[in-house]
Amino acid sequence: MSVAALLLAAGESRRMGRPKALLPWPFHYGEGTTLLAHQILALKAAGVDWVVVVLGHQAAALRAAVEPRLPGHLAGISWTVNPHYRQGKTTSVKAGLAALGSVPCDALLLLNVDQPRTAETLRHLLAEHRRGGSLITIPTYQGKGGHPVVLDGSLLEELREIDEATEGLRALVRRHRDGVRRVAVDAAEVLWDLNTPEEYQAAVQG
Repeated sequence: MSVAALLLAAGESRRMGRPKALLPWPFHYGEGTTLLAHQILALKAAGVDWVVVVLGHQAAALRAAVEPRLPGHLAGISWTVNPHYRQGKTTSVKAGLAALGSVPCDALLLLNVDQPRTAETLRHLLAEHRRGGSLITIPTYQGKGGHPVVLDGSLLEELREIDEATEGLRALVRRHRDGVRRVAVDAAEVLWDLNTPEEYQAAVQG
């Protein structure tokens, strides 16, 4: 199964007060690792073949800060800029899909930069998606739905048509609710969404 991932890091981080992508995240990959670098490394370690990093606000500065610190042997990583990032997350999804182009993709994983996940959790979710054969796989923790969402490659064309006015990805999931499989995991991290300094500190301490 060929797997691609869109890593969305285009936002302005207004509630955080500084770029979330550059927040220190020392777990698993050592001191000096930023949140964005952690996400890229975790996705690749989980077996994702192609990672598209979607940037927007301060795009050049983020890429310049992160890309040189990635191991030189890593392949299958591309960067793209969404000039319309202020219009909502769906524009970043579309920019990522455009950059993905014709890369073979049996499954697509969607993850935001402020949702740090370990390679183990990502690997487990991808294995469950493969095993379950569903159109959409969503992780849950203690009954609550989390992220990332994994989509079957057959949904890519439909995903290219989402927009903010019709609730984007949520609307797509609702249309295919009979093809959704929710996978219970033991990792609370699938619920992490670090929008504020308090949420960031709680995740670091936890």
